Amino acid sequence: MKAVGLTRYLPISDPDSLRDVEIDKPVATERDLLVRIEAIAVNPVDTKVRAPQDKVEETPRILGWDAAGVVETVGDEVTLFKPGDEVYYAGDITRPGAYAEYQLVDERLVGRKPATLSFAEAAALPLTTITAYESFFDRLDLDRDGGNRGETLLIIGGAGGVGSMGIQLAKAAGLRVIATASRRETIAWVEDLGADDVINHREPLRPQIEALGLTFIDHIAIFNNTDGHWDAVTDLIRPQGRIVTIVENTQPLNQDRLKTKAAGLIWELMFTRSMFKTPDMIEQHRLLSYVADEIDAGRLRSTVSETLRPINAENLRHAHALIESGKAKGKITLSRT
Repeated sequence: MKAVGLTRYLPISDPDSLRDVEIDKPVATERDLLVRIEAIAVNPVDTKVRAPQDKVEETPRILGWDAAGVVETVGDEVTLFKPGDEVYYAGDITRPGAYAEYQLVDERLVGRKPATLSFAEAAALPLTTITAYESFFDRLDLDRDGGNRGETLLIIGGAGGVGSMGIQLAKAAGLRVIATASRRETIAWVEDLGADDVINHREPLRPQIEALGLTFIDHIAIFNNTDGHWDAVTDLIRPQGRIVTIVENTQPLNQDRLKTKAAGLIWELMFTRSMFKTPDMIEQHRLLSYVADEIDAGRLRSTVSETLRPINAENLRHAHALIESGKAKGKITLSRT
């Protein structure tokens, strides 16, 4: 089958960084679905995995952890789906990815595709939706159904893929959402998604928060540059509050201010459940199915900002370059047709 892969880890400007390749079509067994890929999305994790390093793969490595498609065949232990079902998912980073015509994925990581969305619109959702959902409702322990209504949530990086879904999920839960954005188009983007307030993450945060009539923030999500915002967020978090981050730090993070406030830091990685085969893996199936219902009811929407056609190495190199520029908003998707 056709796929896009890499054998060397090169700058995206190099034509060999991602190449069109032919690989064997996999076979579904046990709880796996074999999905015919109709659309994919590109995420920062794709570019990080592909980043230059001194390593050569013996066989092409297939990236890609956002997809929508149609179930082709199922393993003998599958109970949630059948051939012909339209699905969307982010999958498992330890297995071959979605830059291919077909992909194997555990059914417990898969949701039914929102019926009101195209495959490209659906492919924009899984990884960022799972990340934002788990950040708020699993890690920060917020109530999806409004139990924290009126409390403040600061989202650092509101215009990115995770922030774009996070704004919508937090608003649906009744929170007052303060999102950061720095350019005219990204400010307009987060406002359109429903952010109550927008502040500039390139300027000191406390004066902007105080201008909103606030001293502390109840909950903070760092979806961009943990190192750069650490001092600001530990100053702004309320006593006994909690911060969640998805961005690895490169420098030590001073914990003194968190200790004084009895505040907490917790990490989110949406691949944890699949990597460690946790007993609650099926929660990703459930949350994706819940989000599909919310989208079909008109309460949430896709965050796709651009779709490229078809799925090939040239278009994927272009998408990676856009992600690496740091200027992308929402999600970039690729469609088979």
